[in-house]
Amino acid sequence: MVRYLEHHRGSRDLMDAAVAASALGRSTGHPARHLAVEDIASRVPDFTGPRKRALVHAIFTMLGAATAQDDVAPHAFDVSALHPWAAVQAVAVKAILDRAAGRAPACWDDVTLLVSTQRPGTVWEGNLFIHLSVLHALVDVPGMESVVDAGLRTVLTYQREDGGLPFVTDTDTWCTVTAGLALCTVGAPREVMHRIARHLVHVQQANGGWSYTDQAQLSDTDCTTVAVEFLHQLDADAYRDPIRRALDALIAVRGADGGFPTYGSGTPSEACMTAAAVNALSTQGGHHHIIQAALCFLAERQMPDGSFPPGWSSSRLHTLFRAYLATRPHRRQSPLTVADMSGRIARLVRTAQNADGGFGQQNGAPSDAISTAYALIILAGQSDPAPAVRAIGYLLAQQRPDGSIISVPDMLGPRPFPYHVPLLTDAFTLLALGHLAHRIRPSRLVMPGRRLSSAQPAERTTP
Repeated sequence: MVRYLEHHRGSRDLMDAAVAASALGRSTGHPARHLAVEDIASRVPDFTGPRKRALVHAIFTMLGAATAQDDVAPHAFDVSALHPWAAVQAVAVKAILDRAAGRAPACWDDVTLLVSTQRPGTVWEGNLFIHLSVLHALVDVPGMESVVDAGLRTVLTYQREDGGLPFVTDTDTWCTVTAGLALCTVGAPREVMHRIARHLVHVQQANGGWSYTDQAQLSDTDCTTVAVEFLHQLDADAYRDPIRRALDALIAVRGADGGFPTYGSGTPSEACMTAAAVNALSTQGGHHHIIQAALCFLAERQMPDGSFPPGWSSSRLHTLFRAYLATRPHRRQSPLTVADMSGRIARLVRTAQNADGGFGQQNGAPSDAISTAYALIILAGQSDPAPAVRAIGYLLAQQRPDGSIISVPDMLGPRPFPYHVPLLTDAFTLLALGHLAHRIRPSRLVMPGRRLSSAQPAERTTP
């Protein structure tokens, strides 16, 4: 672990550098530690900002490098409208900060909640970060010694060869639905796709949704929507029942504002999840009023530059491509604000392309493959083929001999901390290629001054 942290102490990421230095006992005067809180708060949705501030303070407290806690708002610990993961995390953070400040120890109800997540050999909901936060919250509670010891033994079974620990046990279901949809879009062998579909049906939750891993019980909008798209595109009749159950699960969490949250009814709606829900609902007939309300929610959340508030990706282009696809089938029957939203997305993407043909995670950022794949999905729907050609040129330059794609980390969890799942870059690149392939048509190439006869079937493909 020390070797791993030493390697990351010089990271360009403020939080990585500050955490590594603090864990190694070298945080005195480290400027990144003082900048990390504001940096974190600036990169998360507004509704989660106070909780993330408290979380960052708790991380440094755990590492013995506590920062001033004056700006931790009391409502950062209000669990009344939180899904189970966030509620447990908030209770653990409060216990850690209260102990450091010399306040009263956690009440018995809080201790009971934290202990309920601990079972030897098992990581609750597959989330190692929450698991470790709970252990830190319990470490000084009388009678909890055996619980903490067992929890640590469980954690160490997940240590990687490089000495580090992952954020979660796995992201198997999220990778499966994403890769499945990508493979389906490019016409992969059907026997392969049906194997994927059978696995997804097997791990579908009782409520009809899917979670990022089969080790978690809390389903999420992200996985559920992509699973619906994949199953519908593969064989809507064969998978009619799983699709129906999934759509019921989606509609059950819909917000009163017309948007959709990531987790659970009553939690805040988000732009990216709302776009994802529209894409899933659009595979079926009906749901017109739900779709239109969701599209209006999206239009209201769009920012002046055409982008949307932060989601679960480091790249603003992730929400953009999903919102663009969500508007496409409904532009004619939607209010003008929805059609305008689609146009603003396209304009933003056209102006954001870098000189190398690629796209960066944010304005002015260097190009990376996964952001470029997101952008290519939008560019594939435009009339001018030149930006798409330049983007595909950049992507091809990032491909390794084995076919995989080199990219920076993109997914966030907990927001805004990035984690790297290389397969996702391959899957989203493949998905983008599938969208582009549907726009490519054969055309005859006639050389100047020559007529092409039927005996000379020279062809090329043009987007």
